[in-house]
Amino acid sequence: MLEKKEIIYENAILVGLITQNQDEEKLMEYMDELEFLTETAGAKAIKRFTQKLDQPNPRTFVGTGKLEEIINFAQENEIDTIIFDDELTPSQLKNLEKEIDRKIIDRTNLILDIFAQRAQTSYARTQVELAQYEYLLPRLTRMWTHLERQKGGIGLRGPGETEIETDRRIIRDRISLLKEKLKSIDKQMATQRNNRGKLVRVALVGYTNVGKSTLMNVLSKSDVFAENKLFATLDTTVRKVVIGNLPFLLTDTVGFIRKLPTQLVESFKSTLDEVREADLLIHVVDISHASFEDHIQSVNTILSDIGCADKPTILVFNKIDNFTYEKKDDDDLTPIKKGNYSLEDWEKTWMGKSKYPTVFISAKTKENYKVMKKLIYEKVKEIHVKRFPYNDFLFEYYDDEGKEINM
Repeated sequence: MLEKKEIIYENAILVGLITQNQDEEKLMEYMDELEFLTETAGAKAIKRFTQKLDQPNPRTFVGTGKLEEIINFAQENEIDTIIFDDELTPSQLKNLEKEIDRKIIDRTNLILDIFAQRAQTSYARTQVELAQYEYLLPRLTRMWTHLERQKGGIGLRGPGETEIETDRRIIRDRISLLKEKLKSIDKQMATQRNNRGKLVRVALVGYTNVGKSTLMNVLSKSDVFAENKLFATLDTTVRKVVIGNLPFLLTDTVGFIRKLPTQLVESFKSTLDEVREADLLIHVVDISHASFEDHIQSVNTILSDIGCADKPTILVFNKIDNFTYEKKDDDDLTPIKKGNYSLEDWEKTWMGKSKYPTVFISAKTKENYKVMKKLIYEKVKEIHVKRFPYNDFLFEYYDDEGKEINM
């Protein structure tokens, strides 16, 4: 009988800063997320180090005293990796590697590593590889040497060309090759989208780990991979969904995240094209997460960046089964926190009165599932009727009370 292999995790330290643009409460939210990213990547966060600075130290990100504290702790506790919450500049990375004899990773590199682990198809792997090379190019140090072996070093060096210059040239060549490969795939993907006919296209968007894939499985009766980890889904999945008599295409897309690396936004252009070309967006939000309002803002910012801010949208607040309400005593004079609001309270706030149709559901337990289906049906029908004004195959699927006529 085969013995079960014990999974060995790297021990990691997390490092973050309280700055003019990031107060302590905000930092703690980012550090919680960084710890989740660390666990997703396969490491265990042993300790957090934070420091208050007006701005990051241009040389080592943190101050001299804090750096000494980190070095001592890493040596005494057999720490493998130091993970920084912000993207390090090439000079900061180089200096930190000299000061600390440990692996140094920033938030961007960590996200890229998770993407590399999660990429399943050749297309996704190509996108991630391009993003990794674009991140590495300005950071070539002793961590990256002898790349010429991949290409055959003899006859490739110019007169007086150093090893680091050769490495840079090889990476630039590789980036050009990957970009050409992605252009070719982009054309294929565009052709595939055109060949899907004139069906209304609906795209699931939202922060990572909000339940998009679970919702996709429920609506399409399919088996898309879903897991309680960040970036469980990287590859775009398209399924034909029929509600009543009305068919449409539903797309599950990669989740967004705060401080999303610019390299990924660029290399995942085709994946984001699925969002750009959608007729309707279903913006899924994890109502049980303490920072869900920040998540909404982050997603809206990225949607605005890719020119999708004005698309018809349905706001779906998911995971109401995980929502916890902390009732506040009448004599409790402490400030009201987010947890002190019930779901009914939240529904009375801007969320229930936003410019977008809104519904509160649980994709897991299917609570309010029929209400959401009716909302999607009405919005898809509205788009469909505009596109095909003389198509009379549509008939009412819901009666005046909102009950389904045909199941």
